[in-house]
Amino acid sequence: MVEAYVDVQEPSLPLALGGLGSAVVVPLLLSAGYHVNVDVAAAVESAGPGIRRARALGPDGALAEVLAERLDRAGLADHSVVLAAAGSSDHRAVRDVEQTAHDLGRLIARDVVAAYASAAEPRVGDAASALAAAGHRVAVASYVMAPGFFYDRLLEVRADLHTPPLLPHPAIVDLVFRRYDEAVTAASPVL
Repeated sequence: MVEAYVDVQEPSLPLALGGLGSAVVVPLLLSAGYHVNVDVAAAVESAGPGIRRARALGPDGALAEVLAERLDRAGLADHSVVLAAAGSSDHRAVRDVEQTAHDLGRLIARDVVAAYASAAEPRVGDAASALAAAGHRVAVASYVMAPGFFYDRLLEVRADLHTPPLLPHPAIVDLVFRRYDEAVTAASPVL
């Protein structure tokens, strides 16, 4: 396994792919926005025919199940839920987050508002404030992988409860391996 990044960290994905004869790139991203459709796609295409790309982790029912579990452990009762994602200006990523909000809502039997820390609307703080102003107790379901910049921003939002990031959780690990297997199977010839 080789670790690589598509943004400001090193090693970059193109650098990590250099010299590999074959590999599957599994984006550890929750939606298929700019990074998946542009950065990862370009790196895989330029790396050669032996390099394959898996799809983004989300949307997927496993993610909604982890979110529901996190909400339950945090003490979800009659709270209104804001699914709080990092955000993207790419409409495909926003659509993926909205799908996850819908999936989560079905699991917990209530409406879930998709909101974003940056780049898309509504903002998490605005969604939480609107629900609170309407008399609701508010739960912020953190739709980020790990602690860091975006999770810190979500914690700044006034709410009755916040869930931890998705990791660590065995269902996320299983999902990563499932995406890998899907990419390998799609690349394999049918016999």
